Amino acid sequence: MKAAIIVLSDPNSGSEEALGRVFNALATAYDYKQNGDDVQILFQGTGSRWVGELSKSDHPAFDLFEAVKGEVAGISKACSEVFGATEIVENAGFDMISDNPVPGTAGLPSLRRLALEGYRVLMF
Repeated sequence: MKAAIIVLSDPNSGSEEALGRVFNALATAYDYKQNGDDVQILFQGTGSRWVGELSKSDHPAFDLFEAVKGEVAGISKACSEVFGATEIVENAGFDMISDNPVPGTAGLPSLRRLALEGYRVLMF
């Protein structure tokens, strides 16, 4: 099985829902990984801000993030720029994904490409 997990929730909202969404996204990635499946995690939209938060050792999802960090395919380049996460993403060493050249942007991940490659796209 192949899954692409897209994180859209906003850590700056401060809501339990945002934390619940990212936690469940990471837990789903962990489940796929533990079962030997091909899984990718992408952060898009305001979700591009999560990398900085999840990298803090006192964050409730830190250990889970560390367990699936290697499955992070990248962060949307355009979203990182729009939502002020570019420096954090670059410092964390994650790739900026821009294979969907949406006009007026620096590009976003192509969900179509993932679907064509047989990935089940799950959004959180």
